[in-house]
Order: sequence, then C-alpha cells, then structure tokens
Amino acid sequence: MRKKKIKGKVVYLELEGGIWGIVDDKGGDWLPVNMPFELMKDGLVVEVEAHKVSDFLSGGMWGTPIEISDFRILPS
Repeated sequence: MRKKKIKGKVVYLELEGGIWGIVDDKGGDWLPVNMPFELMKDGLVVEVEAHKVSDFLSGGMWGTPIEISDFRILPS
C-alpha cells in the first residue's frame, strides 16, 4: 500500500465512547486504527506516515481509517 504523510492536529471526539483522530492542514479527517499512546493528547501537532485501511468498520462514521507506521511530534 502507498504511504502518505499527514500533518495536522490530534483531536479527541466523544463518538463511540471516545475516539482519537487527526485533522490535517487542509481540513481532512483521519481515523488512526492504531493511534500511538504518545499521540493521545488533544491539540498536539503531529506529522504521521500512514496508509489507508480499506477493511476497517467504525460506527462513528468519522474520518478515513489509516494505519500509522511512523510519527513525529511537531512544535505547536
């Protein structure tokens, strides 16, 4: 699968009992299926390397599912 770099802010949403996501600089919504513990901070600015996950079902209907393979925390 083709990897993609995503730069944006981490958000916590009160959906499905609470989910973590990333909103990129262009307003795109991304739903990490394997959000690293280090990134679970609302408002954190990050850059992640990820690929889209096509076989993931979520009841929250928010964001494009991705699997993160690498990340870095950026200064805010």
